[in-house]
Amino acid sequence: MEAQASALRLGGLLLRLLIGMLFVAHLYWKLTILPGGLEAWWGNLVKAGYPPFVPAYVLSAEVAGALLMIPGVLSRYVALYAVPMMIGAAQFWLVRKGFYFTKAGAELPLVWLALLGIQVVIGDGAYALAPSPDWRSLAGRLGVTVPSRGSAA
Repeated sequence: MEAQASALRLGGLLLRLLIGMLFVAHLYWKLTILPGGLEAWWGNLVKAGYPPFVPAYVLSAEVAGALLMIPGVLSRYVALYAVPMMIGAAQFWLVRKGFYFTKAGAELPLVWLALLGIQVVIGDGAYALAPSPDWRSLAGRLGVTVPSRGSAA
């Protein structure tokens, strides 16, 4: 049982580092490589019909992912915060290009979505600077009673 817990903690760490580095790469692209930079990216989303809060949310999720995932600051909740962004990205590309990544489709955002979902489920992993509180204790702080495992609901 201890070996499984150790493997999960290592897996959570590796996944957290991967996701954080991918967010860094995406921000780097938006800020330095994309012609027109961040302003062009933002304008393209607004031009596509999205209200301005959508690019603001996407940018905030990417910045949070880049800055907080690598050191392990509330990683489970940062990943959860980014999930709607990836659902939106998958829908955006599915409608425009279809499923397959080779045609810039929804396949890659769905892989991102799976990675984020796994991070939410397995948690922060080893060496997290500020581990996410367990959802049961968080619910308790909010006054919500969560039945323990094996108890009748």
